[in-house]
Amino acid sequence: MKWQGYNYAMSKRFIYLAIFVAIATAVASYYLMNPRVGRRLARTYTFFGNPGSVLDLEMAAGTQCGSAPFIFPTDGFIGFIWDDSFRIGHRHQGIDIFAGTDVGITPVITAYAGYLSRLADWKSSVIVRVPEDPIEPGGQIWVYYTHMAGPTGNSFISEKFPAGALEVYVEAGTFLGYQGNYSGDPANPVGVHLHVSIVKDDGFGNFLNELDINNTYDPSPYFGLPLNANENSDTVPVCGK
Repeated sequence: MKWQGYNYAMSKRFIYLAIFVAIATAVASYYLMNPRVGRRLARTYTFFGNPGSVLDLEMAAGTQCGSAPFIFPTDGFIGFIWDDSFRIGHRHQGIDIFAGTDVGITPVITAYAGYLSRLADWKSSVIVRVPEDPIEPGGQIWVYYTHMAGPTGNSFISEKFPAGALEVYVEAGTFLGYQGNYSGDPANPVGVHLHVSIVKDDGFGNFLNELDINNTYDPSPYFGLPLNANENSDTVPVCGK
């Protein structure tokens, strides 16, 4: 009976190990078979390990690419772009800009003029309503900025925009705060960066849920950069390159 129990326990362990190996293999295959994901991840992780190695791929806050309506909102390297997939089942809704510094150091500015709101429970985020879409006139868009807090939720957002602020007019280039790494889980902070996305209006003057990529716009024409992963397979977006 003891041997039977031992063999049963060993069988369970073997099954669990086989399942783990199968999952790990599937994940590895996904990234190996998807060059877009692998190449962009490789560049981003190189940056994480040595930010100085990609100085020629960084952009400066306030940069305007050609005649694009938006200016660049912070200093840094564009690690992930719109519709990138850096984990299975996920479609990235905006762009992630990594400064390579500690939290609370790299300033964030508005990319375009509009009316800023910060919901009462937002520790790291603000959203700016743009009444007239500069790319598709006649419609309204919202520009969402997030991760401007430390891992425990200590906000780096400017004191001019306290929690609960509504419809505060801001010009392009207005100081919003600093890059942070807030994820909502103090034990699992994200890398220090700014996430920016362009969110659709619901048709009634409210913004849609930014977590769904279908509620966001491809930011490429707004910034004048190749920010759509379906069209930019492996290039780190940089103005003029």
